Amino acid sequence: MEEQKKTLYSAVQPTNGLTIGNYIGAIKNWVQLQSEYDCFYAIADMHAITVRQVPAQLRQKTLSLLALYIACGVDPEKCTLYVQSHNPCHAQLAWVLNTFTYVGEMERMTQFKDKSAKHADNINMGLMDYPVLMAADILLYQTDVVPVGIDQRQHLEITRDIAIRFNNAYSPTFTVPEGIYPKVGAKIGDLLDPSKKMSKSAENANGSIFMDDDRDTIIRKFKRAVTDSNTEVKYDPENKAGVSNLLSIYTAFTGKSIEEAEREFAGCGYGDFKLAVGEAVADKLAPVQAEQARLLADKAYLDGVLKRGAERAYYVANKTLNKVHKKIGFYQI
Repeated sequence: MEEQKKTLYSAVQPTNGLTIGNYIGAIKNWVQLQSEYDCFYAIADMHAITVRQVPAQLRQKTLSLLALYIACGVDPEKCTLYVQSHNPCHAQLAWVLNTFTYVGEMERMTQFKDKSAKHADNINMGLMDYPVLMAADILLYQTDVVPVGIDQRQHLEITRDIAIRFNNAYSPTFTVPEGIYPKVGAKIGDLLDPSKKMSKSAENANGSIFMDDDRDTIIRKFKRAVTDSNTEVKYDPENKAGVSNLLSIYTAFTGKSIEEAEREFAGCGYGDFKLAVGEAVADKLAPVQAEQARLLADKAYLDGVLKRGAERAYYVANKTLNKVHKKIGFYQI
């Protein structure tokens, strides 16, 4: 008898362009994980609207992100690919979980503080409630594991707290999820300031490599990447943050180990090293970009993927939601 796979959940917002940091930290891992787990991969458009979006662009970016997922190797036959807003259970469970979450907990969230500072003219309730919706996303599918970057650890912890709180009040209902943390590339730094995470919304776009950047742009950005006054290509995040960041990117795109990369660039100048990293990234992204463009030209196929994904996501999520509604006393017919 085949052993049932554990369930894994992950999502990315369809806002701005995705960077290679998003690719290394999330999508690349998704491809490796989809054979090991029963995976639910979402396009988090409900999370996206905590910051004002241009409606036509949000629709276009949603489809573009789906095409990118598939172009990177995420297989709709192996996992459930869907758009968050296509499954109403997310919003319904989030409302219930709000009653198990405390205002103080939400105010202490690092991301809420950061985004409030960045969008001072639009500190809306959705921004504060973001982690509760994320908890609903995860708990709906009785998720066992969630791949998380360092910056999302706090959100997973609050998800676990909410699940335990509900389970203690009403008997076991939710699986309490565990985090899995990628080793290399867990946090890809900005090329111009490696102490900061490479971000979709960085003020200076030259510090980020976007998945749709062309070859010349990629090479140019890597040539400008900061290193240090030394000339040794060595992995030492504390003393050589820029070089270590470039090594992390290089190993993620070539499949080589850090030690192999260090040996490869021994005695090599930083100029040649940066060019080699840029070329490795550009070589890998070119076929992905071509496949994404091909998929975007076939809207009927993409819509079919989303329709099947939404149906399966709803089927699984609704079972959890019905259980929750029954336990809290909602009258059911």
